Amino acid sequence: MKDKQHKVLVVDDEQSILELLTYNLEKEGYEVKSASDGFEAVEVAKDFKPEVILMDIMMPNQDGVETCRQIKENGDLKNTFVIFLTARSEEYSEVAAFEVGADDYITKPIKPRALMSRINAYFRRDTKDKNNHITAGDLIIDRTSYTVRLNEVELILPKKEFELLYFLVKNPNKVFNRDELLQNIWGSDVYVLARTVDVHIRKIREKIGENYITTVKGVGYKFSLA
Repeated sequence: MKDKQHKVLVVDDEQSILELLTYNLEKEGYEVKSASDGFEAVEVAKDFKPEVILMDIMMPNQDGVETCRQIKENGDLKNTFVIFLTARSEEYSEVAAFEVGADDYITKPIKPRALMSRINAYFRRDTKDKNNHITAGDLIIDRTSYTVRLNEVELILPKKEFELLYFLVKNPNKVFNRDELLQNIWGSDVYVLARTVDVHIRKIREKIGENYITTVKGVGYKFSLA
């Protein structure tokens, strides 16, 4: 049992999947709640405030992509780690998932032991390096509270966008390629497309402006105040 009982919400319209994941998560010491469609997931998440959500894409009433979008737009849930577990293996489905703020994308069939290792690794990473405060130009970034302020206006950044911005700001003027950013932000135990980095960079720029993060053609990205 862990010192703190972390919360995980499981969302799937297949009862057998809910039971399988709930059993394995509770065995690992997590507090678990479940939902069988997107509408129910949003309502449960508001009250339960899970740290991780495991969610299918194809569900009745409301699909997982729209559900993820609504969850990430909720200020209380913006840092919730959303993992899609889905039979949809098409690239456009994966891109759509990351466009709305998903943090990971895993195709079924589910391998419970590998999935538990992935979730455990997320919580291990999440306990590190949280007491930092950075000022860069008009940006104030506080990792303790996961907040970003630009010209005294607080911005809403989902967890992975925040971590990507924070990492670049901590390493100013250094160029990182996509693989390096994937390794540092998503980790080696999470498989995502290189294009995911581009999607997150674009979304960060939409919020903080085009001037801070520079694209170095053919190489990667860097943060600069110049």
